[in-house]
Amino acid sequence: MASPPLRVGICGFFLECNRWAPVSTRAMFAAGLDLAGPLLQAELARAQPRTLPDTAGFMATMTQLGPWQPVALRMAAAQPGGPAEHAFFEELVCEIEAGLRAAAPLDAVFISAHGAALTTENDDPDGELFARIRAVVGVHVPIMAVFDLHTNVSQRMTDALSAFVAYRCNPHTDLRERGEEAARHLHTLLAQGPGVVELVKLPFVPPATTQLVAPGTPYAELIELGQTRVGASILNVSLCGGFALADCDKCGFSVVVTARDGDRPAARALALELAQTVWQQRHRFVSRLTSLDVAVQAALDAGTPGGAPLILADVADNPGAGGGGNTVYLLQALLDAGAQGVLLGVFTDAALAQEASALGVGARFMARFNRDSGDTLFAVPYQHAAHVLALSDGRFVGRRGMVKGSQQEMGCSTLLDLGGVRVAVISNRQQLLDPAQLDVLGVDLDSVRALVVKSRGHFRAAFDDFAPPERILEVDCPGLTTPNLKTLPWTRMPRPVFPIDEHTSWSS
Repeated sequence: MASPPLRVGICGFFLECNRWAPVSTRAMFAAGLDLAGPLLQAELARAQPRTLPDTAGFMATMTQLGPWQPVALRMAAAQPGGPAEHAFFEELVCEIEAGLRAAAPLDAVFISAHGAALTTENDDPDGELFARIRAVVGVHVPIMAVFDLHTNVSQRMTDALSAFVAYRCNPHTDLRERGEEAARHLHTLLAQGPGVVELVKLPFVPPATTQLVAPGTPYAELIELGQTRVGASILNVSLCGGFALADCDKCGFSVVVTARDGDRPAARALALELAQTVWQQRHRFVSRLTSLDVAVQAALDAGTPGGAPLILADVADNPGAGGGGNTVYLLQALLDAGAQGVLLGVFTDAALAQEASALGVGARFMARFNRDSGDTLFAVPYQHAAHVLALSDGRFVGRRGMVKGSQQEMGCSTLLDLGGVRVAVISNRQQLLDPAQLDVLGVDLDSVRALVVKSRGHFRAAFDDFAPPERILEVDCPGLTTPNLKTLPWTRMPRPVFPIDEHTSWSS
């Protein structure tokens, strides 16, 4: 008699939190992804689901490996921002618990996570969610989770899991592959379990700009080293640089090792060994930013005949880390200098986008940036004469990099010409991740000499054919996501911690 199909619960909570960003509301999750039960089940069955690619990869590989039945619980995701409303989070966890009880018994649970979430009342909501799932399903049911490599890992998180799988690419282009890996590990643990997860934390918070994974970077070398140690009882090695801007006691570089057959001693020994190697390499993770004056001059040079294309990354205002995507320091400096052939993408200002839409293509008006910013940090009001070049509803399908093949929405969007500098203004806060965001506004990148991106690094996977790495400058401007960690008002970060405290010590 054939075995009954595996029944696997599917759920997720995906949010990267910046301590100083505005609260992430229920409405923000609704604008991103928040589905449960039959609605989530239907979304999972779509060819291009709105879920993250890790879930799609998990489901496709599970189907390849044998008969199974996904049991949709609840999945919520929002753009990076401030701590989530705690009442919303508690409602989500309770609904997942109720779904697990109603669907019991399950053979396993899959969680799509980020791992650097906060709520307005809890600094470890990921650990809370995982522990409560474990309490419902019992000690023997495998629980698999996929994480961003910027996850801030707690002992409570790893204690509840059977397998921990973090991205290995940054920009994050391997989400689907990590979901596929989680599916393979699930089958391994069902045959050769139990799975155990070991964590070693380091007093080390590398700035986000030093966590790129590219040939020759220290992070790439460490991740590659970790992968050489996978084998025998070791299923996964995840080296997680973390997200310092969460400013919580979970911050710090995490070495996480998953083993099968209950081989906790092997997992612990390897985690300690790799943590020692990471610590020895910590001085290589030093952020080197370009001053505003030097960046502006580079843009002026790029706009002259024969100038090579240039990318200026406004890393301190990265919506992908909780930034508002609306600071004007770099924009104003470029306009004051008379720069030509510049495109800034994308600038979040719903009121400005809607005004331009109402005026129509061809209209000329005084564009007022950040008129509704209120007391938002760094969102300084600014105005400049503008010409409306294009309008769009902001819907696009990613064609390169991190969001390739997925449906996305920027909301009401417009392309403004400020005289030498064009600005793509959107309504739904997000970073520039894909040329398709500019395509819908009729932008021809061949006409751009200097591209200003509100992003820390994910743009690199999608705009690698526009400018090579040596023509990308990370600009030192004020903002919520500055890599200059020593300048931030830490309140909960474990101290001492390198590089904020240069003389921090640690030993395995």
